[in-house]
Amino acid sequence: MKYCKIAAALVLGMATFASAIDGDFNLKGNIQTQVTKSIADDEHNFSSGWIRANVGGQYKGENLEALIMLRIFAPEFGNKIDGKMYDKILADLYWANYKWKLSEKDMLNLKIGHWKTDWSQSTHFGTYVDKELTKRGLWMRDYSHNAVELGWKHGLSQLNAMLATQDGNANRGYVRIEEDMKFTFPLEMKVAYRSNVVDVLQNTAYLTHRLAAYASYNIIPELRAYGEYSCVYTQDDDLDKNANNYIAPETKYYLPGIYFQPFYLGLDFAPKSGILNVLMSNLMVEWEFIDKRDNLSAESKHTYDDWAWTVAWVKKIASTKLQFSVYSEKEISDVAFAFRLTTTIK
Repeated sequence: MKYCKIAAALVLGMATFASAIDGDFNLKGNIQTQVTKSIADDEHNFSSGWIRANVGGQYKGENLEALIMLRIFAPEFGNKIDGKMYDKILADLYWANYKWKLSEKDMLNLKIGHWKTDWSQSTHFGTYVDKELTKRGLWMRDYSHNAVELGWKHGLSQLNAMLATQDGNANRGYVRIEEDMKFTFPLEMKVAYRSNVVDVLQNTAYLTHRLAAYASYNIIPELRAYGEYSCVYTQDDDLDKNANNYIAPETKYYLPGIYFQPFYLGLDFAPKSGILNVLMSNLMVEWEFIDKRDNLSAESKHTYDDWAWTVAWVKKIASTKLQFSVYSEKEISDVAFAFRLTTTIK
């Protein structure tokens, strides 16, 4: 109950602030329900499930944008401490973005806070520059950054350079650089590089380089092809693993001296009219390949196929979005189902 009162107080505080300022401040929120079921799991009605609320506020001004979002779970989907269940409230997003217009085509911005990056389409594959490759399943997209980011928008280009930390002393962290290009014709491209260069400044650590490229092209207005390719490499240096300041690679999957070259391809069918538009907003089909996915550390008990697939059906009705997905889990023959319902409150 204590956490619920805190959440209510925060929402009331944001509403009071919204009425007191002259800028464009809006409360934001939605309610989400998600369940998954794996055919290989015969022990439960659902393999997983939860109901949660996302609530917060966003400010938009000429020289400043800011966002705060809380994620709230009931006790049944939250924390368990000493055998007791409690509400769970997470600070999901909080950032401020300062903007300076230099000319008609040039804009600088400085972003500070905690936010996420996501290149995925059906929220299943992609964003290899941030994700852990062993994770397979639905909606694996919470790639959060505690960072300072400098951005430069010039014409069709948006270039962002991020310095992120993974602890309170900035002894762990990485650099992330992304170029996003939206052309006037139906083509979008992204290129990003990330490396844990902060780790090696004060620690004995392996350096991992991640490079990824994404492209999306509308073949016809109703049909879009998209995909992503990445190269991940951890340097095979002669390190003293017994050193007091030794830290392991970013994930147990990124073993020294091994290249990984994951990619995925997808098609998105979005009917604009007729009976198909009534039945669906989007139908996405995706196929993924990650070489050497099963090359895990010795303590892992899982096996993984190199290939994976997903089919996602999406329907938007007013402020509600429904998504039903069929996808493969650790092995390509492990079929699972998932459903998510999102109701947006504005």
